[in-house]
Amino acid sequence: MTDAVSGLNVLIVDDDDVAAEAVVRSLNKAGLAFPVTWAEDGEQGLRALRGEDPSRRVERPRVTLLDLNMPRMDGFEFLQHLRADPARSDEVVFVLTTSDAETDRLRAYQAHVAGYMLKSAVGPQFARLAQLLGDYQRAVRLP
Repeated sequence: MTDAVSGLNVLIVDDDDVAAEAVVRSLNKAGLAFPVTWAEDGEQGLRALRGEDPSRRVERPRVTLLDLNMPRMDGFEFLQHLRADPARSDEVVFVLTTSDAETDRLRAYQAHVAGYMLKSAVGPQFARLAQLLGDYQRAVRLP
């Protein structure tokens, strides 16, 4: 989606291309030149993180924005596989979803997500998400 070089790489794992494009537009509008890679489901996302898909390589440091409701492999299955992999168990994952169910929030936090955000609550065109990622990149040192 973008080829810019910066201190943070973003992987979007979401089957909604409109949401993925909104994230990219929001980052660009905020002046954040984060390279963004998009995976349409959990299987593609895992292959990208493992370096198994040459078209979707995501270098460290990186943050994953994860939807929960996707075909083939949903967000919870993705998290289960990710946390079980010793080479990737430390990945930073923020859930970005439409689900406001408390059971989903609790389950996600039990899988050690860094945050749980509702797509409807991150502001117009995901402006709050861009601000969060910019602040996060400036304040946190990732592996």
